[in-house]
Amino acid sequence: MKILFASEIEKPDFWFPLLQQALPKDQFVVEPDESVDIALVATPPAGTFARLNNLKLIQSLWMGVERLLADPQLPSGVPLARLVDPGMVSAMAETVLAHVLDWHHHHYTYRRYQAEQKWFRHRQFLASDRTIGILGLGQLGSHVAGRLLQLGFNVVGWSRRPKQLDGVRFFSDIEEMMGATDALVCLLPLTDKTRGVINQRTLGKMKPHGCVINVARGGHVVTADLLAALDSGHLRHAYLDVFEQEPLPKESPLWRHPGVTITPHTAALTEPRTAVPKIAENVDRIRRGQPALNLVDFEAGY
Repeated sequence: MKILFASEIEKPDFWFPLLQQALPKDQFVVEPDESVDIALVATPPAGTFARLNNLKLIQSLWMGVERLLADPQLPSGVPLARLVDPGMVSAMAETVLAHVLDWHHHHYTYRRYQAEQKWFRHRQFLASDRTIGILGLGQLGSHVAGRLLQLGFNVVGWSRRPKQLDGVRFFSDIEEMMGATDALVCLLPLTDKTRGVINQRTLGKMKPHGCVINVARGGHVVTADLLAALDSGHLRHAYLDVFEQEPLPKESPLWRHPGVTITPHTAALTEPRTAVPKIAENVDRIRRGQPALNLVDFEAGY
């Protein structure tokens, strides 16, 4: 098969040796043409899909696909697969745990105290004193929930489809879940229905003195409402890895707010060493005439 690699962010230099080793019978190219069978894409250059008229599969190199779905040239009738990369799933859980523990042990405050040369101790809490609410219980959310449970935290969650996960209390209503939540973790796909889900109303339902951890998409958060919750003291801290505009503009108040920790969309990067076997599996399935794994539900938007 002829396989196109098209991305303005992911670089082929690291990917190609691994792809060629996993799929030695296939040809890999970086220029689109009508003979391409499968497109491996992540923020492909504008116009990429216009020249791909015989595609059997579009394989995203990322888990999120909202940008691909918004591309007006995305060919209709061609299956689109999300990439569920085990390395990225593990990295996401590690990032969430790091932020939860940073808040749980007051380290975000102690860093400020160090700069002020201030010696003051906050009350110690047990993990079982805290309830972590997870928005989105797919592969990422389920894995994160399991890791949090191992540490002794209480875990509640919400997702569009009902989920039964051992040890996790599932809520069908977001606001009810927020009422049980000390620390909120957003792992939702971004759709019309989830945009702005972290807003004045939902934040106001949370238990006081908690934190928000957004490692999904910037569009999930109404920034002004989040800052207001921090300024009022209702929220203690926010850990933000994703933003509506990236890179985050220098004039954004988020940069300077003492209650915000910013990372540059690094919570979980696709790891080619663990992602390539998943890509190869889908390529082989297409070769055998089978449907690819992790196909996008176009109606749901993910």
